[in-house]
Amino acid sequence: MAAALERSFIEICGFEREAACRFREVTVNLGVVPVPGAVRFADGAGAFHYQESGKLLSVTSNRFIHWSTSGDTVQLVEESLDANLLNNAVRIRFLHCCLLPGGVQIQETLDAVIILICTNQSVHRVALPHPTRMYRSELVTELQMQSVLTDVGKLSLQDAPHGALIPGGVAGTPGTSTAWLSFQGEAHFALASLSGGITVVTLPPQDVQGGASVVELRRSSVMRRISGWMPSAMRGEQSPPDLVLSLAVRELEEDSFIFALCQDHRLRMWSLRDQACLLEADMLDYMPACRGVKRLSGQGHRLRLSFSSATGLCLGVYLAVPHRGQFTVLQLVATETNRYSLEHVSSLFSTQETLVDFALTSSDVWALWVDDANTTVVKHINFEHNAAGQWNQVFVQPPPEEEVPIGVDLDPRETYLDLLFSPLRFTASAIVKALQIFRRGSDRTSDPSWETLKKEVTLAVEIELQSSVTEPEFSQEEYRQLQVEFWSRFYSCCLQYQEVQSCPLGLTVDQHTGMVCLLRKGFVSFLLPCFAVDHLYLSYDHYLLAEEATPIADDPDVGRDVLQLVQCLRLVSDAVSTEMAYEMEKALEYLQTPERAADRVLEDLLCADSDDIIVDIQNKLQDVRNPTVAMMVLLRELDLETDSDLRDTPGPPGPLNIRIRLYQLYSSSSAVSLVGQAVCHMTMTRSLICRDLLILQKLYLHLGDNVFLGGGAQLLQLQQDLIPRTSHLLSSYHLLRHMSQSLASSLPMDTIDLNLQHLTALELSDTPTSCCHSALSPQTVVELFYQTSARRIIISQLFSQQQSDSLLLWSHMISNVVQLLAQLLWPSNPGFQFPEVLMANCQYTQLQEYVRLIDPWCQVNIGSCRFMLAQCYLANGEGQKALQCFQEVATEVEKEEFLMKLTGNEEEEAASSPRLQFYNKVLRLLEDVGLPELVIQLASLAVTEAGGDVNSQAALWTRIFKHHLDLGHNGEAYEALTQNPDNSMQLDCLRQLVVVLCERSQLQDLVQFPYVNLHDEVVSIIESRARGLDLLTHNYYDLLYSFHIARHNYRKAGTVMFEFGMRLGREVRNRFGLQKQVNCYLAALNCLRLIRPDYAWIVQPTCGSTYERPGTSPKRNSDGEFPPEPAAGRRQVDVLELHDLEKEYFLAQARLSLAQHHPPSAAIAGSASAPELVTLLVQTGLFDSALALCQTFRLSLNPVFEGLTFKCIKLQVGGEESHNEVWTWLAANQLSVVNTKESSAADEVWRLLGSYLDRYPSTNGQHHRHVIHKLLSHRVPPPDWLLQSYKRVDAASLLRLFLNFDQLEAAAELVLEYIDAVLGRGHQYFGVERPLSATSPPTWLPYTSIDQLLSALSETQTHGALLSKVRDKLDEYHQVVVQMTRLRLTAQRRVAAV
Repeated sequence: MAAALERSFIEICGFEREAACRFREVTVNLGVVPVPGAVRFADGAGAFHYQESGKLLSVTSNRFIHWSTSGDTVQLVEESLDANLLNNAVRIRFLHCCLLPGGVQIQETLDAVIILICTNQSVHRVALPHPTRMYRSELVTELQMQSVLTDVGKLSLQDAPHGALIPGGVAGTPGTSTAWLSFQGEAHFALASLSGGITVVTLPPQDVQGGASVVELRRSSVMRRISGWMPSAMRGEQSPPDLVLSLAVRELEEDSFIFALCQDHRLRMWSLRDQACLLEADMLDYMPACRGVKRLSGQGHRLRLSFSSATGLCLGVYLAVPHRGQFTVLQLVATETNRYSLEHVSSLFSTQETLVDFALTSSDVWALWVDDANTTVVKHINFEHNAAGQWNQVFVQPPPEEEVPIGVDLDPRETYLDLLFSPLRFTASAIVKALQIFRRGSDRTSDPSWETLKKEVTLAVEIELQSSVTEPEFSQEEYRQLQVEFWSRFYSCCLQYQEVQSCPLGLTVDQHTGMVCLLRKGFVSFLLPCFAVDHLYLSYDHYLLAEEATPIADDPDVGRDVLQLVQCLRLVSDAVSTEMAYEMEKALEYLQTPERAADRVLEDLLCADSDDIIVDIQNKLQDVRNPTVAMMVLLRELDLETDSDLRDTPGPPGPLNIRIRLYQLYSSSSAVSLVGQAVCHMTMTRSLICRDLLILQKLYLHLGDNVFLGGGAQLLQLQQDLIPRTSHLLSSYHLLRHMSQSLASSLPMDTIDLNLQHLTALELSDTPTSCCHSALSPQTVVELFYQTSARRIIISQLFSQQQSDSLLLWSHMISNVVQLLAQLLWPSNPGFQFPEVLMANCQYTQLQEYVRLIDPWCQVNIGSCRFMLAQCYLANGEGQKALQCFQEVATEVEKEEFLMKLTGNEEEEAASSPRLQFYNKVLRLLEDVGLPELVIQLASLAVTEAGGDVNSQAALWTRIFKHHLDLGHNGEAYEALTQNPDNSMQLDCLRQLVVVLCERSQLQDLVQFPYVNLHDEVVSIIESRARGLDLLTHNYYDLLYSFHIARHNYRKAGTVMFEFGMRLGREVRNRFGLQKQVNCYLAALNCLRLIRPDYAWIVQPTCGSTYERPGTSPKRNSDGEFPPEPAAGRRQVDVLELHDLEKEYFLAQARLSLAQHHPPSAAIAGSASAPELVTLLVQTGLFDSALALCQTFRLSLNPVFEGLTFKCIKLQVGGEESHNEVWTWLAANQLSVVNTKESSAADEVWRLLGSYLDRYPSTNGQHHRHVIHKLLSHRVPPPDWLLQSYKRVDAASLLRLFLNFDQLEAAAELVLEYIDAVLGRGHQYFGVERPLSATSPPTWLPYTSIDQLLSALSETQTHGALLSKVRDKLDEYHQVVVQMTRLRLTAQRRVAAV
């Protein structure tokens, strides 16, 4: 690890980046009036450090309170490097009062933090709960904590016990003061009286009632005065010699010792308990050559105390003497007789600058000056071990440059905005105030965000520019000049306010940790130990000349050469002009070779060497004995490449409370900003070192043997080794500097969530991300990296080498943190955490810039950088560029740690090669982003890499198939399917192809594919889908039908349609289903008619086995048991021929007709058998359909005639049925309805019945018999046409019907007519072809029925006449029969005789 010097420090400013004021305002109204002629003191500042600020396990670690005073206002701010403090800033204003110098002091007790404030008219004590009482638990897990200043606004500071007016009032304004808390809890306030002496105001303890008391300490007398001070004018003194200029207090042995440094250069020590001056010493006794000093008034004298267990109480006295100031360190020594004396420790001399403040520690003096140019100067010195009296340097940050160089290729607005809103140059408050002045106070900035402030500044300058334009047209160059003019004017305003903000007010040193802070008016800056190489480059010339050895080289000769070389670098730096520096910077930014840029700069230096600077450098180079060794030492010190393992490993083991505290250490926004800016300053300094060293090396080559004593060998080493190394270091530090100044982009949460999904696809979701909005807004990307990932790694590294209970020494801790962070950022180290964090936090613009800057020269993590660039391209929507990068990364997956981690998490793919695992990860990412075209391209490339790995090939072909299918590339998807070597995956893809194309209705493509060696599988898939899914939602049967038709397999097509129709009948019980079923059966019939009659048949599985298919789970019977398997070869099947299908078609057609005319019947029609359906059709009035169905299935027509007869009866007898309904079902039958006024619905029904009887004749007239039987059973007389029709068919049956229903008159009339017809009278009406004659065949009469008639008539008394008629007619018939018989016999005999 590079050496960090504690003898030189560098200032790191803690700028706030929020435009809004964060102070809470508290106003204290004491009810007093302003003191006439009151003096307004200069602004002051101070700080308080907690007793346990250096203990890791303390809640107050790395925590302090600082304040600043201005007029009547004091601002208090509590800072912590380990946690973000809430409500940590408060501004208290005391109306009509004035804060005294030294009038703010803070002390802590076990339970409270006490703030003591002293004004010219009042004293105040603010008691706040101690942080250890606010957070009593040892496990403080919050990253945000309440500040001790949270409750300040709740206290009434003007009332007891928090405050009191000084009893007796004040005459004039005390020049200085101090305050402290006694062991007994009393608050003491010491005020320097204008008349000399000290007045002490005391407030009783917090829990004790009482008012303030006053004690005056003077040399002439020591007495208690309640009335306050006696005006100095009353004593006849204008400025007494014992006027106190500086006060300090120390509690010792239950007494308060007040040390007063007076105007007469004397130091006096007072005992508050004894109210006596115990010690008086003339400080001029410790100043050599002090002649004439006694006559001078020491207005600038300062006094500080320091106490430690090793050295006791030490006093630091600064004597402000014109042209020479002196610090005198004294030690207070007590004798056994309680007498005190001062022992001289050291005298330190300073330059003539104006002292602002100084701090004394047990070993050092830290001092803050302002020189004649108003430049801040900070130095420190060890007063114990510095015989030479050499002060150590503190490199204070210079103010922003007044002149801004703007390249011809740059936009002035962008250049100025980059400078103004850089994290290093301007505070937000300075920019806000400059903006208000620039706007002439018209508006105020309401939005505290950094981006909004940037927009408002841009708008304000542009408005001013536009308002100044008077010409309607002007050239681009004129507009550029106007831009430069107005932006430089605003920049000047910012410079002025930044200068005010940067005014130094005080210096504070933590006695426990050694942390040094510089208190400026607008912010606090921290002093960090300077690294050795930075120290040498930044040191002033006289310091370099005084250096006897350098810590970066053990050999004295090498050390001297290094010092001489650094002096040469300083000369080169002075010689490089602003334009040259800009050209060098531009070359690095545009990725030009640094060596060529250095050549151009050297050429410019040689051409413009009017001051003989090159000659001076050449002369200086003559003093360097071995320049190559000195350069190698410098390069080794500058190179941050390390062999240490800086990976993200678990933290050091230990108790939970220690791990939690380590998790919080240096995690606050202040610490994040501090560390980030420290790295930025280090990289800026070292960029300049590398730049100047490269130019110097080029100068060495130019001068050649004139400066190289070693000759050509050293020149060759310089050219081939040292210059490339320097160029590489320059590029590396330029990269780090650029990143440390690049602000992180703020992103919405949905973008972060989407990025997390992408990281999950890569299995990188454990990469640290910023889990919460940082209090530091905006952050640089380096600060983001430190906050999310690097800090944990750094703390683990630090505490793996030291004990957790050791003190948190500032110099050691902060230098190691900065060094380790720089090493984590160093591009030549194998760690790749920084780009990982940028990727995880969606900082794609910054990540792309990082890769752009690193790409030409860095040979480490080449593949990882290309991977990150691909991620950036994906985020920006440049998919093809990303794909190209991913292809380039594939060759590096086995060489780099990040890529190995990327491919090392695939447990299930352990057998695959790393390159294939990488392809799988990237394919998953591209799928997650939604770029199927790129997935196809990359997967096609990966197939060639898979070689003989069947599993990988199958997975890749499956991916290619899937995305071709998603894109609608059906042909390409089919080709990918056929290339898949895995049968199961091939079938899965085939199944998906079928399903997707069906859902898209792209059936033409699906049917036309050849399906080589996959025909049966396709059919099986479609059949399985058809049988397993809802019939109305999916059309897989239609697809399968088309599939078979396209291949001329008509029997299969017919089978499919028949099965479809059967399922429709069972599952879809509605009109639509019946219509679909009819169409299916019709299609099946057409298919069978297209093939030869011998093959016009199909096989129908029985007992539900139609729906059995491969892959289905076995079914159980009602007892829960599996049914036995059918015997092999004995599976029962039904063979259906063409006529069977026709019957099913007619049945379906009848069902459809029923559903169309009577929709409620549709639910039951689907399952109705043919006889049942006939009944339903008859009930609905569809007699044509019923008759056709009966004939098709060879069913009796009797139910049809009975049903129609019943409708006739209802119309004739009841008349209740609606005539509209009658006409409706009459119209459904094939009857020419004559709808006239003379024709009623009943007439038409009877006519329909007659037509059916004529159209469908039956054996023996059974249809007539059933009709007449139905009529007679309902006591409806049959119509004449029906009787006449039946007479012709079967008169005997009609007679029996009459007899069965006791229709004796009709029966008798029928017998009479029938006998007449037999005898030849009207025989044509009875179907008698030849009446009775000698030559006709024998005739027959229904004698049994006639006998029954005669018997019935004889049994009644009312039918006597009718009985006689029948008997007479029978007698007549018998006579004719006898006569005809004789004639026939005679004829027969004649024939026989012949």
